[in-house]
Amino acid sequence: MTDQHGSENSKIWDAVVVGGGPAGATAAHDLARAGHKVLLLDKAGRIKPCGGAIPPRLISDFDIPDELIVARIGSARMVAPSETRVDMPIDGGFVGMVDRDVFDEWLRERAAAAGAERRVGTFARIDRSADGVATVLYRSGARGSGAPGIMHSPRARMIIGADGALSKVARDEIPGAEKMAFVFAYHEIIASPDPAPEPSGTTSVRHYDGARCDVYYQGRLSPDFYAWVFPHGPTASIGVGSAVKGFSLRDAVASLRADTNLDTSETVRREGAPIPLKPLKRWDNGRDVVLAGDAAGVVAPASGEGIYYAMLGGRLAGQAVAEALQTGDARALALARRRFMSEHGRVFFVLGILQQIWYRNDRRRERFVAMCRDADVQRLTWQAYMNKQLVRRDPFAHLRVLAKDIAHFFGLVAPR
Repeated sequence: MTDQHGSENSKIWDAVVVGGGPAGATAAHDLARAGHKVLLLDKAGRIKPCGGAIPPRLISDFDIPDELIVARIGSARMVAPSETRVDMPIDGGFVGMVDRDVFDEWLRERAAAAGAERRVGTFARIDRSADGVATVLYRSGARGSGAPGIMHSPRARMIIGADGALSKVARDEIPGAEKMAFVFAYHEIIASPDPAPEPSGTTSVRHYDGARCDVYYQGRLSPDFYAWVFPHGPTASIGVGSAVKGFSLRDAVASLRADTNLDTSETVRREGAPIPLKPLKRWDNGRDVVLAGDAAGVVAPASGEGIYYAMLGGRLAGQAVAEALQTGDARALALARRRFMSEHGRVFFVLGILQQIWYRNDRRRERFVAMCRDADVQRLTWQAYMNKQLVRRDPFAHLRVLAKDIAHFFGLVAPR
Protein backbone atom coordinates (compact mmCIF):
# COMPACT_ATOMS: atom_id res chain seq x y z
CA MET A 1 0.00 0.00 0.00
CA THR A 2 1.13 3.55 -0.68
CA ASP A 3 -0.10 6.94 0.55
CA GLN A 4 1.05 10.49 1.14
CA HIS A 5 3.78 9.18 3.46
CA GLY A 6 5.44 7.35 0.55
CA SER A 7 5.88 3.64 0.05
CA GLU A 8 5.03 2.05 3.38
CA ASN A 9 6.83 -1.15 2.42
CA SER A 10 10.12 0.62 1.74
CA LYS A 11 10.72 1.59 5.38
CA ILE A 12 10.74 -0.43 8.54
CA TRP A 13 10.23 1.48 11.77
CA ASP A 14 12.06 0.33 14.87
CA ALA A 15 8.83 0.90 16.80
CA VAL A 16 5.27 1.98 16.11
CA VAL A 17 3.57 3.33 19.24
CA VAL A 18 -0.22 3.04 19.12
CA GLY A 19 -1.71 5.69 21.41
CA GLY A 20 -0.41 9.17 22.23
CA GLY A 21 -1.40 9.57 25.87
CA PRO A 22 1.19 9.89 28.65
CA ALA A 23 2.34 6.25 28.26
CA GLY A 24 2.66 6.22 24.49
CA ALA A 25 4.13 9.71 24.23
CA THR A 26 6.74 8.88 26.88
CA ALA A 27 7.73 5.63 25.17
CA ALA A 28 7.98 7.39 21.80
CA HIS A 29 10.04 10.22 23.28
CA ASP A 30 12.52 7.93 25.03
CA LEU A 31 13.02 5.65 22.02
CA ALA A 32 13.37 8.54 19.55
CA ARG A 33 15.78 10.33 21.85
CA ALA A 34 17.90 7.16 21.91
CA GLY A 35 18.12 7.26 18.12
CA HIS A 36 15.42 4.78 17.14
CA LYS A 37 13.03 5.32 14.22
CA VAL A 38 9.67 5.79 15.90
CA LEU A 39 6.15 6.36 14.58
CA LEU A 40 3.62 7.72 17.12
CA LEU A 41 0.02 7.05 16.12
CA ASP A 42 -2.85 8.73 17.97
CA LYS A 43 -6.56 9.33 17.46
CA ALA A 44 -7.76 12.85 16.79
CA GLY A 45 -9.72 14.74 19.42
CA ARG A 46 -9.08 12.30 22.27
CA ILE A 47 -9.03 13.65 25.83
CA LYS A 48 -9.22 11.21 28.72
CA PRO A 49 -11.41 11.99 31.75
CA CYS A 50 -8.91 12.44 34.54
CA GLY A 51 -8.53 14.39 37.76
CA GLY A 52 -5.14 15.53 36.48
CA ALA A 53 -3.10 15.06 39.66
CA ILE A 54 0.64 14.46 39.32
CA PRO A 55 3.02 13.86 42.24
CA PRO A 56 6.41 15.55 42.70
CA ARG A 57 8.21 12.37 41.64
CA LEU A 58 6.57 12.54 38.21
CA ILE A 59 7.52 16.18 37.81
CA SER A 60 11.17 15.43 38.58
CA ASP A 61 11.51 12.04 36.86
CA PHE A 62 9.97 13.24 33.60
CA ASP A 63 11.17 16.87 33.53
CA ILE A 64 7.74 18.51 33.51
CA PRO A 65 8.00 22.31 33.19
CA ASP A 66 6.28 24.62 35.66
CA GLU A 67 4.03 26.16 33.02
CA LEU A 68 2.08 22.89 32.69
CA ILE A 69 1.16 22.96 36.39
CA VAL A 70 -2.16 24.83 36.48
CA ALA A 71 -2.69 24.45 40.25
CA ARG A 72 -0.69 23.45 43.32
CA ILE A 73 -2.70 21.44 45.81
CA GLY A 74 -1.80 21.77 49.48
CA SER A 75 -4.41 19.46 51.00
CA ALA A 76 -7.15 16.92 50.36
CA ARG A 77 -10.58 16.86 51.96
CA MET A 78 -12.27 13.50 52.53
CA VAL A 79 -16.07 13.67 52.83
CA ALA A 80 -17.91 10.81 54.54
CA PRO A 81 -21.52 9.67 53.92
CA SER A 82 -22.56 11.63 57.04
CA GLU A 83 -21.00 14.79 55.52
CA THR A 84 -18.20 14.62 58.09
CA ARG A 85 -15.09 16.23 56.60
CA VAL A 86 -11.48 15.27 57.26
CA ASP A 87 -8.76 17.55 55.91
CA MET A 88 -5.37 16.03 55.08
CA PRO A 89 -2.80 18.84 54.65
CA ILE A 90 0.44 18.19 52.79
CA ASP A 91 3.39 19.07 54.99
CA GLY A 92 6.11 20.83 53.03
CA GLY A 93 5.02 19.91 49.51
CA PHE A 94 2.26 20.01 46.91
CA VAL A 95 0.47 17.91 44.32
CA GLY A 96 0.57 19.37 40.84
CA MET A 97 -2.57 19.57 38.70
CA VAL A 98 -2.54 19.49 34.90
CA ASP A 99 -5.16 19.81 32.17
CA ARG A 100 -4.95 16.63 30.17
CA ASP A 101 -5.71 18.25 26.81
CA VAL A 102 -2.70 20.58 27.18
CA PHE A 103 -0.49 18.12 29.07
CA ASP A 104 -0.91 15.21 26.64
CA GLU A 105 -0.33 17.40 23.60
CA TRP A 106 2.86 18.77 25.16
CA LEU A 107 4.11 15.22 25.69
CA ARG A 108 3.37 14.33 22.05
CA GLU A 109 5.13 17.44 20.84
CA ARG A 110 8.14 16.59 23.01
CA ALA A 111 8.25 13.14 21.42
CA ALA A 112 8.15 14.75 17.96
CA ALA A 113 10.93 17.17 18.91
CA ALA A 114 13.03 14.16 19.93
CA GLY A 115 12.59 12.68 16.46
CA ALA A 116 9.37 10.63 16.56
CA GLU A 117 7.04 11.03 13.59
CA ARG A 118 3.47 11.88 14.60
CA ARG A 119 0.46 10.66 12.68
CA VAL A 120 -3.27 10.84 13.35
CA GLY A 121 -5.35 7.75 12.73
CA THR A 122 -7.34 4.85 14.13
CA PHE A 123 -5.59 1.52 14.65
CA ALA A 124 -7.16 -1.40 12.76
CA ARG A 125 -4.98 -4.49 13.15
CA ILE A 126 -1.51 -6.01 12.91
CA ASP A 127 -0.53 -8.26 10.01
CA ARG A 128 2.72 -10.17 9.63
CA SER A 129 4.52 -11.03 6.41
CA ALA A 130 6.66 -14.04 5.61
CA ASP A 131 9.80 -12.22 6.76
CA GLY A 132 8.28 -11.85 10.24
CA VAL A 133 8.06 -8.06 10.15
CA ALA A 134 4.75 -6.69 11.45
CA THR A 135 2.54 -4.34 9.48
CA VAL A 136 0.43 -1.93 11.52
CA LEU A 137 -2.74 -1.07 9.64
CA TYR A 138 -4.53 2.13 10.58
CA ARG A 139 -7.08 4.43 8.99
CA SER A 140 -6.56 8.16 8.74
CA GLY A 141 -9.34 10.73 8.66
CA ALA A 142 -11.35 12.33 11.44
CA ARG A 143 -13.64 10.04 13.42
CA GLY A 144 -17.33 10.66 12.82
CA SER A 145 -16.64 12.68 9.67
CA GLY A 146 -18.43 10.17 7.44
CA ALA A 147 -15.40 9.93 5.16
CA PRO A 148 -13.95 6.43 4.74
CA GLY A 149 -10.38 7.64 5.26
CA ILE A 150 -7.22 6.10 3.85
CA MET A 151 -5.72 2.82 5.07
CA HIS A 152 -2.03 3.02 5.90
CA SER A 153 0.36 0.15 6.53
CA PRO A 154 3.69 1.07 8.13
CA ARG A 155 5.99 -1.85 8.95
CA ALA A 156 7.59 -2.18 12.36
CA ARG A 157 10.04 -4.37 14.20
CA MET A 158 8.27 -3.65 17.50
CA ILE A 159 4.85 -2.29 18.53
CA ILE A 160 3.88 -0.62 21.79
CA GLY A 161 0.17 -0.77 22.55
CA ALA A 162 -0.76 2.31 24.58
CA ASP A 163 -4.30 2.69 23.31
CA GLY A 164 -6.27 2.73 26.55
CA ALA A 165 -8.24 0.42 28.83
CA LEU A 166 -10.13 -1.13 25.92
CA SER A 167 -6.94 -1.49 23.92
CA LYS A 168 -7.51 -3.18 20.57
CA VAL A 169 -3.79 -3.95 20.37
CA ALA A 170 -4.04 -5.81 23.68
CA ARG A 171 -7.22 -7.69 22.80
CA ASP A 172 -5.78 -8.77 19.45
CA GLU A 173 -2.31 -9.70 20.68
CA ILE A 174 -2.23 -10.49 24.41
CA PRO A 175 -4.07 -13.54 25.81
CA GLY A 176 -6.41 -12.61 28.67
CA ALA A 177 -6.50 -8.88 27.88
CA GLU A 178 -10.23 -9.03 27.18
CA LYS A 179 -10.83 -9.90 30.86
CA MET A 180 -9.46 -6.61 32.21
CA ALA A 181 -11.44 -5.24 35.17
CA PHE A 182 -12.34 -1.54 35.05
CA VAL A 183 -14.63 1.17 36.33
CA PHE A 184 -16.30 3.77 34.17
CA ALA A 185 -15.26 7.34 34.88
CA TYR A 186 -17.12 10.47 33.87
CA HIS A 187 -16.30 14.07 34.62
CA GLU A 188 -17.27 17.57 33.63
CA ILE A 189 -14.72 20.34 33.26
CA ILE A 190 -16.20 23.59 34.51
CA ALA A 191 -15.05 27.18 34.86
CA SER A 192 -13.76 27.61 38.40
CA PRO A 193 -15.92 29.79 40.66
CA ASP A 194 -14.59 33.00 42.13
CA PRO A 195 -12.69 32.41 45.39
CA ALA A 196 -14.59 33.04 48.61
CA PRO A 197 -13.87 32.42 52.30
CA GLU A 198 -15.16 29.16 53.74
CA PRO A 199 -18.18 29.55 56.03
CA SER A 200 -17.55 28.50 59.60
CA GLY A 201 -19.67 26.89 62.29
CA THR A 202 -20.87 23.82 60.39
CA THR A 203 -19.45 20.56 59.10
CA SER A 204 -22.03 20.07 56.36
CA VAL A 205 -21.19 23.03 54.12
CA ARG A 206 -19.23 22.09 50.99
CA HIS A 207 -16.86 24.82 49.89
CA TYR A 208 -14.71 25.02 46.76
CA ASP A 209 -11.03 25.73 47.38
CA GLY A 210 -8.67 26.12 44.44
CA ALA A 211 -5.77 24.67 46.46
CA ARG A 212 -7.60 21.59 47.79
CA CYS A 213 -8.84 18.32 46.24
CA ASP A 214 -12.19 17.10 47.58
CA VAL A 215 -12.94 13.36 47.55
CA TYR A 216 -16.46 12.10 48.32
CA TYR A 217 -16.87 8.60 49.74
CA GLN A 218 -20.64 8.39 49.53
CA GLY A 219 -22.67 5.52 48.14
CA ARG A 220 -25.24 7.83 46.57
CA LEU A 221 -22.49 9.40 44.45
CA SER A 222 -20.63 6.15 43.79
CA PRO A 223 -21.66 2.75 45.16
CA ASP A 224 -18.19 1.25 44.76
CA PHE A 225 -15.64 4.01 44.11
CA TYR A 226 -15.67 7.75 44.83
CA ALA A 227 -16.55 11.17 43.44
CA TRP A 228 -14.29 14.20 43.28
CA VAL A 229 -13.87 17.93 42.81
CA PHE A 230 -10.32 18.71 41.65
CA PRO A 231 -9.15 22.30 40.94
CA HIS A 232 -7.30 23.04 37.70
CA GLY A 233 -6.65 26.74 38.12
CA PRO A 234 -9.12 28.48 35.80
CA THR A 235 -11.12 25.26 35.51
CA ALA A 236 -12.08 22.34 37.75
CA SER A 237 -12.86 18.64 37.23
CA ILE A 238 -16.03 17.26 38.84
CA GLY A 239 -16.31 13.52 38.33
CA VAL A 240 -17.24 10.08 39.54
CA GLY A 241 -16.29 6.47 38.86
CA SER A 242 -18.23 3.23 39.22
CA ALA A 243 -18.27 -0.34 37.90
CA VAL A 244 -21.96 -0.84 38.79
CA LYS A 245 -24.02 -1.39 35.66
CA GLY A 246 -27.00 0.92 35.38
CA PHE A 247 -25.61 3.48 37.83
CA SER A 248 -25.92 6.95 36.28
CA LEU A 249 -22.58 8.74 36.39
CA ARG A 250 -24.08 11.86 34.83
CA ASP A 251 -26.80 12.05 37.47
CA ALA A 252 -24.18 11.62 40.21
CA VAL A 253 -22.08 14.47 38.81
CA ALA A 254 -25.18 16.65 38.47
CA SER A 255 -26.04 15.93 42.11
CA LEU A 256 -22.52 16.74 43.27
CA ARG A 257 -22.49 19.99 41.32
CA ALA A 258 -25.81 21.00 42.90
CA ASP A 259 -24.59 20.08 46.39
CA THR A 260 -21.42 22.13 46.00
CA ASN A 261 -23.10 25.14 44.34
CA LEU A 262 -21.12 24.45 41.16
CA ASP A 263 -24.17 23.77 39.00
CA THR A 264 -24.24 27.39 37.82
CA SER A 265 -20.62 27.34 36.66
CA GLU A 266 -20.02 27.14 32.92
CA THR A 267 -19.44 23.61 31.61
CA VAL A 268 -16.37 23.58 29.36
CA ARG A 269 -16.53 19.94 28.24
CA ARG A 270 -17.76 16.48 29.25
CA GLU A 271 -15.71 13.28 29.01
CA GLY A 272 -16.08 9.63 29.91
CA ALA A 273 -13.98 6.48 29.58
CA PRO A 274 -13.21 3.15 31.27
CA ILE A 275 -10.43 3.14 33.87
CA PRO A 276 -8.64 -0.18 34.54
CA LEU A 277 -8.39 -1.48 38.10
CA LYS A 278 -5.70 -4.16 37.93
CA PRO A 279 -2.52 -4.75 35.90
CA LEU A 280 -2.82 -7.50 33.32
CA LYS A 281 -0.92 -10.69 34.08
CA ARG A 282 0.96 -10.36 30.80
CA TRP A 283 1.97 -7.27 28.85
CA ASP A 284 3.75 -8.77 25.82
CA ASN A 285 3.11 -11.41 23.15
CA GLY A 286 6.64 -12.83 23.30
CA ARG A 287 7.28 -11.64 19.76
CA ASP A 288 6.93 -7.98 18.89
CA VAL A 289 4.20 -6.32 21.01
CA VAL A 290 4.32 -4.86 24.53
CA LEU A 291 1.67 -2.82 26.36
CA ALA A 292 1.91 0.37 28.41
CA GLY A 293 -0.38 2.61 30.43
CA ASP A 294 -4.10 1.87 30.68
CA ALA A 295 -3.69 -0.85 28.04
CA ALA A 296 -1.56 -2.73 30.58
CA GLY A 297 -3.96 -1.91 33.42
CA VAL A 298 -1.62 0.29 35.44
CA VAL A 299 -4.08 2.52 37.28
CA ALA A 300 -3.81 2.33 41.06
CA PRO A 301 -6.78 0.66 42.80
CA ALA A 302 -8.63 2.70 45.43
CA SER A 303 -7.13 6.01 44.28
CA GLY A 304 -7.62 5.68 40.52
CA GLU A 305 -4.31 7.47 39.99
CA GLY A 306 -2.76 6.69 36.63
CA ILE A 307 -0.63 9.43 35.06
CA TYR A 308 2.59 8.62 36.91
CA TYR A 309 2.14 4.87 36.44
CA ALA A 310 1.30 5.36 32.76
CA MET A 311 4.44 7.39 32.12
CA LEU A 312 6.61 4.96 34.05
CA GLY A 313 5.02 2.07 32.14
CA GLY A 314 5.74 3.87 28.87
CA ARG A 315 9.35 4.39 29.89
CA LEU A 316 9.77 0.74 30.88
CA ALA A 317 8.09 -0.42 27.66
CA GLY A 318 10.50 1.75 25.69
CA GLN A 319 13.45 0.29 27.55
CA ALA A 320 12.23 -3.26 26.93
CA VAL A 321 11.77 -2.55 23.22
CA ALA A 322 15.25 -1.03 23.01
CA GLU A 323 16.75 -4.14 24.63
CA ALA A 324 14.80 -6.44 22.31
CA LEU A 325 15.98 -4.47 19.29
CA GLN A 326 19.59 -4.52 20.46
CA THR A 327 19.73 -8.22 21.37
CA GLY A 328 17.25 -9.64 18.89
CA ASP A 329 15.65 -11.49 21.81
CA ALA A 330 11.91 -10.84 22.13
CA ARG A 331 11.97 -12.18 25.70
CA ALA A 332 13.27 -8.75 26.70
CA LEU A 333 9.74 -7.40 26.21
CA ALA A 334 8.65 -9.17 29.40
CA LEU A 335 11.04 -6.93 31.35
CA ALA A 336 8.56 -4.04 31.19
CA ARG A 337 6.03 -5.75 33.44
CA ARG A 338 8.65 -7.47 35.59
CA ARG A 339 10.37 -4.19 36.44
CA PHE A 340 7.11 -2.32 37.00
CA MET A 341 5.68 -4.92 39.37
CA SER A 342 8.98 -5.25 41.21
CA GLU A 343 8.80 -1.56 42.09
CA HIS A 344 5.05 -1.02 42.48
CA GLY A 345 3.35 -4.41 42.72
CA ARG A 346 3.15 -4.22 46.50
CA VAL A 347 1.50 -0.78 46.38
CA PHE A 348 -1.12 -2.05 43.92
CA PHE A 349 -1.76 -5.10 46.12
CA VAL A 350 -2.26 -3.00 49.25
CA LEU A 351 -4.51 -0.48 47.49
CA GLY A 352 -6.57 -3.30 45.99
CA ILE A 353 -7.23 -4.71 49.45
CA LEU A 354 -8.06 -1.24 50.77
CA GLN A 355 -10.67 -0.75 48.05
CA GLN A 356 -12.27 -4.15 48.66
CA ILE A 357 -12.50 -3.55 52.40
CA TRP A 358 -13.47 0.11 52.74
CA TYR A 359 -15.52 0.92 49.61
CA ARG A 360 -18.12 -1.81 50.11
CA ASN A 361 -20.83 0.20 51.89
CA ASP A 362 -21.43 3.54 53.60
CA ARG A 363 -20.83 2.17 57.08
CA ARG A 364 -17.30 1.19 56.09
CA ARG A 365 -16.77 4.40 54.15
CA GLU A 366 -17.67 6.35 57.27
CA ARG A 367 -15.01 4.51 59.27
CA PHE A 368 -12.47 4.87 56.46
CA VAL A 369 -12.85 8.66 56.44
CA ALA A 370 -12.63 8.72 60.24
CA MET A 371 -9.39 6.74 60.06
CA CYS A 372 -7.96 9.39 57.71
CA ARG A 373 -8.04 11.82 60.62
CA ASP A 374 -5.10 9.96 62.19
CA ALA A 375 -1.70 11.73 61.94
CA ASP A 376 0.20 8.53 61.14
CA VAL A 377 -2.24 7.65 58.36
CA GLN A 378 -1.95 11.11 56.84
CA ARG A 379 1.84 11.22 56.99
CA LEU A 380 2.40 7.75 55.55
CA THR A 381 -0.27 8.29 52.87
CA TRP A 382 1.28 11.51 51.59
CA GLN A 383 4.84 10.16 51.76
CA ALA A 384 3.84 7.09 49.74
CA TYR A 385 1.90 9.17 47.21
CA MET A 386 4.52 11.87 46.73
CA ASN A 387 7.46 9.45 46.48
CA LYS A 388 5.61 6.54 44.84
CA GLN A 389 6.79 3.89 47.25
CA LEU A 390 5.71 2.39 50.55
CA VAL A 391 7.50 4.07 53.44
CA ARG A 392 9.66 1.57 55.34
CA ARG A 393 11.73 3.87 57.52
CA ASP A 394 9.17 3.98 60.33
CA PRO A 395 7.99 0.41 61.05
CA PHE A 396 6.33 1.40 64.34
CA ALA A 397 4.12 3.88 62.49
CA HIS A 398 3.01 1.08 60.18
CA LEU A 399 2.19 -1.08 63.19
CA ARG A 400 0.18 1.74 64.74
CA VAL A 401 -1.75 2.23 61.48
CA LEU A 402 -2.41 -1.51 61.20
CA ALA A 403 -3.77 -1.63 64.76
CA LYS A 404 -6.00 1.39 64.13
CA ASP A 405 -7.14 -0.05 60.79
CA ILE A 406 -8.24 -3.27 62.49
CA ALA A 407 -9.98 -1.31 65.27
CA HIS A 408 -11.93 0.79 62.77
CA PHE A 409 -12.88 -2.23 60.68
CA PHE A 410 -14.37 -4.07 63.64
CA GLY A 411 -16.08 -0.95 64.98
CA LEU A 412 -13.93 -0.71 68.10
CA VAL A 413 -13.43 2.99 67.38
CA ALA A 414 -16.47 5.24 66.93
CA PRO A 415 -16.38 7.48 63.81
CA ARG A 416 -16.13 11.16 64.68
